[in-house]
Order: sequence, then C-alpha cells, then structure tokens
Amino acid sequence: MKKLTEQEISAVIQNLEGWEYKDNAIVKNFTLPTFFDAYMLLCKAAFIAEKLNHHPDWSGVYNKVTLKLNTHDAGGVTQSDVDFATELEKFLAK
Repeated sequence: MKKLTEQEISAVIQNLEGWEYKDNAIVKNFTLPTFFDAYMLLCKAAFIAEKLNHHPDWSGVYNKVTLKLNTHDAGGVTQSDVDFATELEKFLAK
C-alpha cells in the first residue's frame, strides 16, 4: 500500500473532525461521558479493525481513548488508515 504524502494527509484529515497528523500517524483523542462509552468505542474499533484487517494502536484509561493509525509496512499513513478513521467517524455520527 502506498504511503500518503503530508499534503494528501492534510487534505484528508480536514474531513475527519478532531484527527491530526502527528508522529507519522493520524491520531485522535476521545473523551467520553463514561467508562462504558469508552469501552464501547474500543469495541466498535475492534470490529472495524477486523473488517478492514487493519489494526490501530490504541489506549484507554477510564473515559479517555486515543487511537493512532498508521501502516507499519508502508512506514506511514496510507488509505487503509483513512478508511479506518472514516468508518469510525460514520459510527460516531449515528
């Protein structure tokens, strides 16, 4: 998979609210109302990861979740990372 340029990444994340390009990845920090809401976000992220066969780096503490997306084999952000973030944002918009 082709690594996206910084210009391509900048253009894409404009459409992904709260995502930023940092440390060679696209990253978003979530603060949710409760621990359970944070857990449900991680569960949904797990389903997306399996569906796309693309697994994020993540961390969760109580009601805070951080997702970091990059493609290790490509050495940076690829369309797979963008697809994952887009799919997650669609879920959150419901």
